Amino acid sequence: MIAETKNMTKLTLVIGNKNYSSWSLRAWLAMKQAGLEFAEVRIPLDGSTTHEEIRRYSPSGKVPVLIDGDLKVWESLAICEYVAERFASDLWPADVVARAHARSICAEMHAGFQNLRENMPMDCRNRYPGEGMTPGVEAEIDRILTIWRECREKFGTGGDMLFGKFTIVDAMFAPVIMRFVTYDVKLNSSAKAYADAILALPAIQEWVAAAYSESESIAHFKM
Repeated sequence: MIAETKNMTKLTLVIGNKNYSSWSLRAWLAMKQAGLEFAEVRIPLDGSTTHEEIRRYSPSGKVPVLIDGDLKVWESLAICEYVAERFASDLWPADVVARAHARSICAEMHAGFQNLRENMPMDCRNRYPGEGMTPGVEAEIDRILTIWRECREKFGTGGDMLFGKFTIVDAMFAPVIMRFVTYDVKLNSSAKAYADAILALPAIQEWVAAAYSESESIAHFKM
């Protein structure tokens, strides 16, 4: 981790509701785990002026977006990559094989799992046990658990995270774990141990506490 460059510029991360915005959580968690100091701009989603407010900051009209001086970086995975390149190189595994595997998983997570996103949207405050478990969701959960098992077996020595220590991969899967809690998805002992390790992170506990303090309620929000 390149500590000496961390606070040279003022960073601002624009996010949505902490209760609902899974993409915001990914970038926010990576930055927190990197030890960065940054300002937050939280824009409640699904409001009458939401799009206009986000457009003030984000070229894509979506959150999250990281502002570093005159530079804007949008999309959660791009933000994580930027943070790793500029501030915290150890957010990726050092080994080239492990790093390639990690990047492949992140890309798969970023682009896929649409059934899970649609049927089990992130909602940190509420509990809907058993809801949303369609055949398509079940197949995607099986794939996720396979990814976790393979990572832990091949690369997970030396810590509780998928690659031992925290990496961008863990940031990408954190919202999935939040969904598993909300919908009471049953996990085997290995997967539960990993999920519990993510949930025990102080940054995750801070995020969840903030989600509970939000007043907005969005019915059937999917993101």
